[in-house]
Amino acid sequence: MRVAVASDHAGFPLKPRVLHEIDGAGLEPIELGVFTTEPSDYPDAAAELATAILEGRADRGILICGSGVGASVAASKFPGIRAALCHDTYSARQGVEHDDMNVLCLGARIVGEELAAEIVRAFLPARFHEDERFVRRLNKVIAIEQRYAPRQRQETTT
Repeated sequence: MRVAVASDHAGFPLKPRVLHEIDGAGLEPIELGVFTTEPSDYPDAAAELATAILEGRADRGILICGSGVGASVAASKFPGIRAALCHDTYSARQGVEHDDMNVLCLGARIVGEELAAEIVRAFLPARFHEDERFVRRLNKVIAIEQRYAPRQRQETTT
């Protein structure tokens, strides 16, 4: 499994530990931006990570910003991306098993390095449980996404 990792400047200090955990699990880490603590915007990191997943370059992603909130909001705007902020191992595992979460969001200013590592270790091996109730619920989420997704507009010039 290929796991993309991206952050804004606030999440950057936690990124090496997250990459280490992915590598330690025998998976392929894909490091995306940013690469410095110079101020940057979390929507840019979310877009880069979501694009990697949607284009098939990564199977899942881990997105890190200061609180994790902005990153989760931004990433979830992309069709097919189910991003969630998790500050505990149960949510990280259960989010995949029940909701087919494909992007874990972490708040680097909220969780310490050790807890973040535990959360990542819970997220990585988790698999979606294809029980009827979870599939039914996921299909309802997908239907909502499809219903409210902006329709392609034909641009006309006058």
